[in-house]
Amino acid sequence: MKYKNGVSLLLFFFLAQLAPLFAQEGPPSDEKEFEKQYQERIKKDKLNNVYIPKNLDDAMLQLDKTISPESQAKIKIIPEDSVCLALHNRLGQWMILNWGFYGGSRLSHYLRSAGVTFPDDMADFLILAYHRKLNNKPVTIKELAIYFREKRKKEHEAEKKEGKVIHEETRKKESGGNKEAGNKGN
Repeated sequence: MKYKNGVSLLLFFFLAQLAPLFAQEGPPSDEKEFEKQYQERIKKDKLNNVYIPKNLDDAMLQLDKTISPESQAKIKIIPEDSVCLALHNRLGQWMILNWGFYGGSRLSHYLRSAGVTFPDDMADFLILAYHRKLNNKPVTIKELAIYFREKRKKEHEAEKKEGKVIHEETRKKESGGNKEAGNKGN
């Protein structure tokens, strides 16, 4: 009997942990529903019980609280030109998921209004800003936003140039004589 009660208790705690997942809204079915959910999400200070920073200063403060002093020291010594690459797959993905960059949050909305529109760029923007903060370098929102916009633009142009044709087809134009021949019977 003790075994069954223990299993029941374990099952209860497991299901209690899953409850927030079931309480979440499902994905939007269309653009109108997405916009409605987006407008609701950007007003909330918490999403899925995770505090969402309201601006860059608040995000830096939250990262200070979240990242241990030992990890901060390790981040600080990464060269600036490789810090985003080094931290994107862990810290960056954590920010994207927990701070709601895909579905919208007050922080993603703030970053969009600064001109940073892609979730990956938002994460890298914050990583670079945090690295600069740790190294006592100035963090200028406008400068960083321009940097990420230009970077995204260059990547897009390079992709267009490097794109390869999957299939090419040539169609014959109908000659004027054929059209007339078909119309003569009418």
